[in-house]
Amino acid sequence: MVATESPKAPCYLTTRGRRTGRPHTIEIWFVVRGGSAYLMAGGREHADWVRNLGADPEVTLRVGDDEYGAAGRVVAAGTPEDREARRLMLAKYATPGMGDLDSWGRSALVVAIDVPAWE
Repeated sequence: MVATESPKAPCYLTTRGRRTGRPHTIEIWFVVRGGSAYLMAGGREHADWVRNLGADPEVTLRVGDDEYGAAGRVVAAGTPEDREARRLMLAKYATPGMGDLDSWGRSALVVAIDVPAWE
């Protein structure tokens, strides 16, 4: 399904700029569950990439050498999907020496990137 060399390999999300229309790519942590990649925005709805998704949910997700057309959506807070994404993200990235990610894990906005090729 998802080709990654390292369990902590980042992914690259490309959104379309809401004002310029130009591609905007970020490197970001992710977890996969079913046909979706879950990302978390510490800046919540103020993060540029989240604002771009609000204007145009069509995105490109690159993991390793694989690139996928996908659609992004904000996950409703407090839902089972939200709780599971947070749990998976903290389980994957919270390690000794990384600092305290608990606050980020509770406060960041969860975004799902639905990848049709993974369904």
